[in-house]
Amino acid sequence: MARGLELDLVEVAPNANPPVCRIMDYGKFKYEEGQKAKEARKKSTNVSVKEVKYRPKIGRGDFDTKTRNVIRFIEEGHKVKITLQFRGREMAHPELGSKILDDVLEMVGPAAKVDTQARLEGRSMSMTLSPDKQAQEAIKKAAVEIERQAKNDAEAATDVVEAPVEAEVPVVAPDSEQSEGVSDAEDENVEDGS
Repeated sequence: MARGLELDLVEVAPNANPPVCRIMDYGKFKYEEGQKAKEARKKSTNVSVKEVKYRPKIGRGDFDTKTRNVIRFIEEGHKVKITLQFRGREMAHPELGSKILDDVLEMVGPAAKVDTQARLEGRSMSMTLSPDKQAQEAIKKAAVEIERQAKNDAEAATDVVEAPVEAEVPVVAPDSEQSEGVSDAEDENVEDGS
């Protein structure tokens, strides 16, 4: 019967009693399954863990650069593991490390939530952050609203019609007989030729 329709007889459930078979175009079926799998892979998000390493004696410029990278990773949807490496006598002051991690959290703001709190493991202290989708959406909406408000304000400023302003003409005093900066005595000396 399948040959007469130029289709394939495909066994769907071989373990059933009796086995179940379907008459279908197997090539078309395989193609559609492949397309569904490809679409599912495209829609899935690969969440990877990015690691950023800090030091207790980090400079301000390096701290800002690394923190900007943390913010960028979180906006891209990655989890971020922040590691703080201690060397030698730095182990005596773990509070410096926790202060740096607190500064990172303050700069990242509400866009991320803490998955694992900072904890000291041997000579390193680590903390894991993950993106907070709801907070990121709220931040984006607020930015769009601010932009829209600025655009409306700019349009309102150009729409205002100003009344013509009459130009004020300055009153000029008549020229005095003496030139400025020359006294009567100097004026007589000039005329005498002395």
